[in-house]
Amino acid sequence: RDFVYDSRNNLQMRGLVVLLISKAAGPSTAELSFQHNMVSGIYSSQRSLAEITELIHTAFLVHRGIVNIGELKSCDGPLKDMQFGNKMAVLSGDFLLANACTSLAQLQNTKVVELISSAIGDLVQGIYYENSKSSEENCLTDDIGISTWKEQVFLSHSALLAKSCQAAMELAKHSAEIQDTAFQYGKHMSMSHKLHSDLQPFVKESSSDTMAFSLNSAPAVLHQEFLGREAWIKQIRELQEAIKAGKGVTSAIDLCRCHGNRALAALERFPPSEARAALANIVYAVTRFP
Repeated sequence: RDFVYDSRNNLQMRGLVVLLISKAAGPSTAELSFQHNMVSGIYSSQRSLAEITELIHTAFLVHRGIVNIGELKSCDGPLKDMQFGNKMAVLSGDFLLANACTSLAQLQNTKVVELISSAIGDLVQGIYYENSKSSEENCLTDDIGISTWKEQVFLSHSALLAKSCQAAMELAKHSAEIQDTAFQYGKHMSMSHKLHSDLQPFVKESSSDTMAFSLNSAPAVLHQEFLGREAWIKQIRELQEAIKAGKGVTSAIDLCRCHGNRALAALERFPPSEARAALANIVYAVTRFP
């Protein structure tokens, strides 16, 4: 885990959000007699859930690091080293996932196990879609619309956080309404986060205009919708500048802020607190553009 987490990447965001939303919601009326088990307003089971969420996310990050041996060139390094690295990535990812599943079972909550298990299934399905659409990060997309993009991004990026937030409410015995509120925050905040990431090559103020971007990113998909498929193919060689000049970027920014507003609206259901303010600040951070 130390290998994956470093000072340049905020990869522990999911666990932090689970802890914050647990604290923001507080104990339910059904759990008032068990408040002595809380530390800083968070149940121990909710802390375990935050760790499980991070373990699952890390396991999939490690698995995604597997390289396609068939696409390697001589300059990439010795083939045996790459094969060994792939084996270690598979084993390491499986080890982290097995630990997460063991910890999940120890929570002894059938609904939470069902939620997190379905999130793992969503991740697998989302990654399968990503890999089946393109063998390379920057190949031409199929003729998909933004609705299909949203479905795929939910599976590969939002489902784990959304269902973890819901599971945290279930562990505190909150009502189905509060559980859905937490789910909506996790879903829309993570969608905003992905849109923010997709937009960076187009909105980041930089001396270089050659920042890499994906043709499967939200601005590119939206630009394709506005422009039409045939014109999109013609513009492919000058795509980044064309997207900057078109409606794709502004529409993606609007969509990012739309999901951010829906996440903030979900937060309004929780009482005012430092945790709620922190969750709101996360949304503000991923919906702010130059």
